[in-house]
Amino acid sequence: MKPRRVACPRCGTSVEWTAAERWRPFCSERCKLIDFGAWASEAYRVPTAEAPQIESEAPPDDHSPDRS
Repeated sequence: MKPRRVACPRCGTSVEWTAAERWRPFCSERCKLIDFGAWASEAYRVPTAEAPQIESEAPPDDHSPDRS
């Protein structure tokens, strides 16, 4: 059976998915470190739903004395 081949997530080079491949799924240490650096600098982000915006102003107090 032929070993499965995957594309390096960084550069797209074809890599065998075997235990002998030291940097899998990356093709090299360089690609692995570049990818790690992107995560460390927060270049990659997991999308999330925006939190609802809360108005900072309090609603008018209906029990305040009328100054008219």
